[in-house]
Amino acid sequence: MVLSQARESPMSARTATPLFRRPPRREVVRDLRERARRHLTGLDDDALTDLLEDALYQERKRTEDSTPEEEYQAVLDDLARSLLTGGRPARERAGLGLVGAWAEEIHGHFSPRVYRFATTLMPRITANLLTGRSVGVRGWNPALERRLKVRGDLEFLQELAQRHTLILVPTHVSNLDSPLIGLALHQAALPPFLYGAGLNLFSNPVMGFFMSRLGAYTVDRTKRARLYKQVLKDYSVRSIARGYHSLFFPGGTRCRSGALETRLKKGLMGTAIDAWQELLEQGSDREVYFVPLTLSYTLVLEANTLIGDHLAEAGKQRYIITDDEFAQPRQLLAFGRRVLELDGAVVARFGAPLDVLGHAVARDPAERREQSQRRRGFVCGRDGAVERDVQRDQVYTNRLARALVDAYPRYSSVMSTHLAAWVGWRCLEDAAGLVDPFRLVRVPRITRHIPRSTYTTRLARALDAVHRGAREGRWFTALPDDPGVVLDEALDRFGRYHRSRAVVQRGDEIVIEDPKLCLYYRNRLVHAGLEA
Repeated sequence: MVLSQARESPMSARTATPLFRRPPRREVVRDLRERARRHLTGLDDDALTDLLEDALYQERKRTEDSTPEEEYQAVLDDLARSLLTGGRPARERAGLGLVGAWAEEIHGHFSPRVYRFATTLMPRITANLLTGRSVGVRGWNPALERRLKVRGDLEFLQELAQRHTLILVPTHVSNLDSPLIGLALHQAALPPFLYGAGLNLFSNPVMGFFMSRLGAYTVDRTKRARLYKQVLKDYSVRSIARGYHSLFFPGGTRCRSGALETRLKKGLMGTAIDAWQELLEQGSDREVYFVPLTLSYTLVLEANTLIGDHLAEAGKQRYIITDDEFAQPRQLLAFGRRVLELDGAVVARFGAPLDVLGHAVARDPAERREQSQRRRGFVCGRDGAVERDVQRDQVYTNRLARALVDAYPRYSSVMSTHLAAWVGWRCLEDAAGLVDPFRLVRVPRITRHIPRSTYTTRLARALDAVHRGAREGRWFTALPDDPGVVLDEALDRFGRYHRSRAVVQRGDEIVIEDPKLCLYYRNRLVHAGLEA
C-alpha cells in the first residue's frame, strides 16, 4: 500500500513518549551467555570445534598488530588451550567466556535522563548549525522544520509505537544520518530507538558517553568471527522481544555510489522474525513492524570520498572509511553553514509499516487483528505452537527485503541537484558516445561542454517525467514546474560546498565540471528510468 499524500502530515505535535530503561548489564550478559550455550550445545563436536577455531583465528588475526587488554588476552588463551587439550565441556566453557567478553562490550547504557536532556537541547544546538545563527534555549525553533523536512503518516506510527515494536530501516547516505534521524524521530514524536554504532565512534569519550546513553550499542566491524555475529543477532532478538524499538541500516554502510539501496544485509533483519516468534511463544499479542525511512539530501558531505571509493578497485573490498570529510570538523561546519541552512536541505520520509513477512500493515485496528491471526499461521502448527524453521524464516526475510527495496523509491524525494546531475550525465553520454561510467569520468574537458539550450530542453522533458512519476506515487518531489528555476537552484546548491562542482554554467554552456560528482548525484535517480 502506497502512503497517500493526502494523509501525509509534515509534523505532528511533540507529545510525550514512553522511555525505556535498559536492563542491568549482568542480566544482559547472563542472557546472551545462555542463548549462546543453547546454540553451542546443539552443535556436534566437529561443528563446535570449527566455530571456536574460527573465532580464535579471526581474533588472533584482528589483534596481531595490537595488544589486547590483559583480561581479553586471558580469554583468548583459555580458548586456545581448550582447543588443544580440552574436552567438549572445556571448549564450551571457553567459548562462553569469549561470548561474555563480547556481550560486555556490546551492551549500551541507555539513560532516560540523558535522553531527555539531549532531545531538549540537541534540536536547538543543531538548529544553530542548520541556520547559521544562535537560537534561544526556550521554545521550538521553526527553522528546523524548514531545513529538515519530516514527512509520513506520523500519527499512525505513534499509535503503533504505543502497543507494538517498531524496526526503523533507513537508507544510509551519510554519517550525518544518525543525528538527523534522531532529530527526525524527535520531530515525529516517536520514542527512542536502539541502534548499533561502530566501536570506533566510541573512542571519543564525550561522544561515546552520549551515544551509549541515547540508545546506541557497539558493533565492532573488525570482528569477523561467525560466533561474534551470532552474539550480535542474539542481542538484537533479545532487545526486540522485550519491546525495545530498534534501528537497522539494512544496506550495512553508506551507499558509495549514491543510489538507493537494492541489496540489503539480512542478518539483523532476520532477528525480528525470531523475536516475533519468541513473543508468540510467550503468549504476547505484541507485533513487530518494519518502517522504511528514505533520507534525501540536496548535497552530501562525503560525496567526493564515497564516489571515489565506489569507482576505485579497492572500493570492492573496503568496508569502513575512516578518513572522509565527516572526520574533519572544519569541513563539517562549512557543510552545515553553507548547505544545511537551506530550506529543504534534507527530507526524511517515514514509509508505511510492513510486517515481518513484508506485508503492508492495515491502519484499521480490527483489520490489523485479523492480519495478526493470519500471520500466526505462517509459523504455527495446527495446535497453535510455534514451529521453528530456519530455511522458512530465511524465505520470509528475503520477501521482507524485497518489499523494502521496492518501498525506498516510493518514499524518496527528487531534488534539484539529483535531476540536474541526471540530465548532465545523459548529455555527457551522448557527447562522448560512451555509457561506461569508468571511462566517462575521465573524458577530456572539451567533451563536457553542453549547449545550454540542449541541456534545458532535456531537463524540461525529465522534469515532466518526474512530476508524472510523483502523481503516480512512484516517488515524491517539491520541484517547481519551470526547468529554468530548477536549474538555477541546482547550480546554486552545487556551488555552495564542493570545491569542484558537478554541474556549472559557463556563458551559454553547461559544463560537467566534476564528472565523478555528477555521477554520484545522478545515481540517486537510476531507479527512476527517466527519459530525456
